[in-house]
Amino acid sequence: MSNLANQLVVAEREEVARGIRTLLAHPLLTERRDPVAFELVRRRREPLARWFDYTLGWSLVVESRQGYARLTKVRAYGTGEAGDRPARRPRSGRAPLDRLRYVLLCVTCAELLSVPVTTVGLLADRVVRAMAADDALPAFDTTHRATRMAFVDVLRLLESYGALTTLDGATDSFTDSADAKVLYRVQPGVLLRLPAAPVGPSRIAADESITPDAVSGAFDDLLAALVAERRYGTEAQEAPSAQRNLWLRHSVLRRLFDDPVVHRDDLTEAQLSYLASLTGRQVMRRAAEQAGFVLEERADGWLLADPEAVATDEKFPDDSSHAKIAALLMLDTITGAADGCTPVQLAAEAAGLLCRFPAWGKAYRSDDGAARLADDAVRVLAAFGLVRLVGSRITARPAAARYRVTGTVQQDTGAERNPR
Repeated sequence: MSNLANQLVVAEREEVARGIRTLLAHPLLTERRDPVAFELVRRRREPLARWFDYTLGWSLVVESRQGYARLTKVRAYGTGEAGDRPARRPRSGRAPLDRLRYVLLCVTCAELLSVPVTTVGLLADRVVRAMAADDALPAFDTTHRATRMAFVDVLRLLESYGALTTLDGATDSFTDSADAKVLYRVQPGVLLRLPAAPVGPSRIAADESITPDAVSGAFDDLLAALVAERRYGTEAQEAPSAQRNLWLRHSVLRRLFDDPVVHRDDLTEAQLSYLASLTGRQVMRRAAEQAGFVLEERADGWLLADPEAVATDEKFPDDSSHAKIAALLMLDTITGAADGCTPVQLAAEAAGLLCRFPAWGKAYRSDDGAARLADDAVRVLAAFGLVRLVGSRITARPAAARYRVTGTVQQDTGAERNPR
């Protein structure tokens, strides 16, 4: 009997660890998209919710009847950092959403909340009217193919989230014709859970005197109000020690579990002191073990490795895009330059790659192609925490040493393998 109990404990521990890593990679998990993973999360929702709340301060909601689980991942550090993760177009290139697509995403979600079933044409008409009624929004004209393509990208993104279900037709058909017939069922519960913010947008007291031209200037303040977490106190008053320790634990472990690598210079003195303490080290190591990660502690920082790659949403090195291939090839040049490289130097390096491999990188075969390839490669490296921009130069970070070429091996052709 005791042996069976031990086996059940081990099985639960393994399932909870896998559920943690699955939710880190897919914070919005639907039964339709991955029924096996959703069933695991549904079955272990209580220990999973406790782990996320204690370790990271994130809430987990599992709606079994509606078929989705939502982990509210709050990132407390601002835009422009290496850990930024934009929404991406559901196409082969996986390009980030631009301003128009973000606007369309927000307006489309607002219009979908009032209809249980709709068609692509009716929904497009509602979005056209909504954007025309607000001076702060650009015009939306479905007579242009590029505009319809942007709208299709938004709809396909909502389909991938499980917020929209196609009942008849194909969403891509709207790109070719504004008269396309596509029928959707709306999932309002998923729509309402899309914003990962502890404060609802309707609870933010926006200044009514703000003009459309001044919206961009007030955006940072509005965004800060959305992600404000009152459980840690406010900046206006000194937080009690319990709240301060809670914030230190959550802020440090959020970066560790959500970023590819955490360097010491990414953290404040208070966060470094917490990790240097006996309690901080124990909490970090126990959390990594419970989630099934391998913790790497080095002189320059920390890294969590997933042996099964369950929590991995992006890989590097990876040959899935030209930018990732160029990033790996350029990394040796950047790490070899003590003072880093300028964008001009990297553009020249990219031009050399395009010249060496004439059948490769066709999307970058233009006058500014080498510069665009270099910029895309740098963005890849920055997203993985391998480089940073210092002034006007791109410099390597300590983690980049993992990919340093230490030597080359000449492969024997076997023509005179065993000469006699």
